[in-house]
Amino acid sequence: MTVFDLPGLLSVAEKLTERSLEPGFWESGDAKEVTKELALARSRLDKWDETASELAELETFAEMLAEADDQDLSREFYERVDALAKKIEDDKILVLLDEEYDQSQAIVTVHAGAGGLDSQDWCEMLYRMYLRWAEARGFAVKVLDGLSDQEAGIKSVTFEVNGEFAYGYLKGEAGVHRLVRISPFDSAKRRHTSFASVEVIPVLPDSVQVEIRPEDLKMDTFRSSGAGGQHVNMTDSAVRITHIPSGIIVSCQVERSQHMNRATAMQVLRSKLFERTMRERREQIESIQGEKRAIAWGSQIRSYTLQPFQLIKDHRSGCEVGNVDAVLDGDLDGLIMAYLRFAKTGQTCGSASGGEED
Repeated sequence: MTVFDLPGLLSVAEKLTERSLEPGFWESGDAKEVTKELALARSRLDKWDETASELAELETFAEMLAEADDQDLSREFYERVDALAKKIEDDKILVLLDEEYDQSQAIVTVHAGAGGLDSQDWCEMLYRMYLRWAEARGFAVKVLDGLSDQEAGIKSVTFEVNGEFAYGYLKGEAGVHRLVRISPFDSAKRRHTSFASVEVIPVLPDSVQVEIRPEDLKMDTFRSSGAGGQHVNMTDSAVRITHIPSGIIVSCQVERSQHMNRATAMQVLRSKLFERTMRERREQIESIQGEKRAIAWGSQIRSYTLQPFQLIKDHRSGCEVGNVDAVLDGDLDGLIMAYLRFAKTGQTCGSASGGEED
């Protein structure tokens, strides 16, 4: 079922509503998930109703304009047509978000790569880019952990993005991002290349079972430091959890108590272990099928060139954007849409002149 499958949406909403009215529903273990799915289905149906209502009104406007020349009415008509066209274009992306956890919240981690201050500054630039993108969509962002540098930038930051289809939108951002620019930290004003990695995992529903044995965990507490700025609440009860068999380390330092930090860190660990298991299964299938895909540090998914010219190129979809400042200020929808279309259909953007070679 997709967002444009009206009969399917109506059927799902009806079944979930019936489930929510069953005796003892609120005492059941799946009440939270059912209500969440029902809210999502109703939200999609509301989109249908809003679009249908707006189309009906615009048809009435068109009939009135055909009978009389009204400049004010004509101006309002075309403004609303443009707004509706943009809304429909934005909704198109939802058709591509039909995988199991696409509608989930997202946990995003940005790590600075090799390159010292330049990479740390690049890490902070990417973090700001995602904050601006989330803000423009009305999504809430909650920082879970961060490590800043006294001299410049941040070494790493982990944050949760809460909004409808947050994971579906952001999953294509996972990978290595490359920046080429004149370094602000180089007195000789030479061009530097910096790298940062982005990891995106879904926040798992409570119904998803991930086995974590207590004896496999090592928990440490430490004084909170944070990634700086207004997005981090300083605490003295930060928690770091190491999953010994996998070597995965997660930490949280923004909640008000050690207990809350531990619960949040465990939620992140569940998601990381689940994503690791899914990735290993995909790699095993690809190995059997003979497919080879470079998913490794150093195989950048996107390049951001600021000098000697300005261009952003996504190396998977082939999408190129010349307005670098707009993208770094959060205008990511074009790149996100191009990647999702490529991932679903294999369709790439047309090659453009002036691009930088991989």
